[in-house]
Amino acid sequence: MTGDQIGLWAGFVFTLMVFSYLLGDNFLYRLAIYVFTGLTAGYVTLITVESVILPWVRGTIIASAGDISGRALGLIPFILALLLLLKASPRFGRLGNIAIGFIIAVGTAVALAGAIAGTLIPLANATGSGVALDPLNGFLVSLGVMSTLLYFWYLARRRPDGTVQRGFVLRSIGVLGQGFIVVTLGALYAGAILTSLTIFSERIAFLLARITGG
Repeated sequence: MTGDQIGLWAGFVFTLMVFSYLLGDNFLYRLAIYVFTGLTAGYVTLITVESVILPWVRGTIIASAGDISGRALGLIPFILALLLLLKASPRFGRLGNIAIGFIIAVGTAVALAGAIAGTLIPLANATGSGVALDPLNGFLVSLGVMSTLLYFWYLARRRPDGTVQRGFVLRSIGVLGQGFIVVTLGALYAGAILTSLTIFSERIAFLLARITGG
């Protein structure tokens, strides 16, 4: 049996093991997940070392034409990684908060800029364009966008009895937005199921055809 045939049989067996989850959580499904997780972790580690860490070290720390500032810049990620490792120490664990704070701050800034430039502004432009091209569909899109956003509006007034409750108008719009969210999630879930079944059938047909030589 050649290496290609062994790979095809392994792919066929692991495909069945993964889709056995449709019958419920079982040992075969967990075994397949463990194997995939281990292979993925090893692959990601290898790619990270070869494509990220080593080029970064060669370009900054051990660069022949690098200056002191460049070498110092190259040491920053390793210093942050060392501080994160110190989180496991009860005595020096607080030093790891410096690295965590830096990572959270950078991640928040990138996420905020991406949300504004990549989501909010294009969404506003698309909504305005839809209203201009087709008033009815544009109205429905605008209604869905605004009601969905207001569904996550958590400002409310405190009532005399101490309870906190939003106004009637906001509650009504929030219910409408919740309806849009439910319909959207239902459509996405149905699409995911259909896509999974399509991929499963095509994968099984491909493996059977290759194994039988058809």
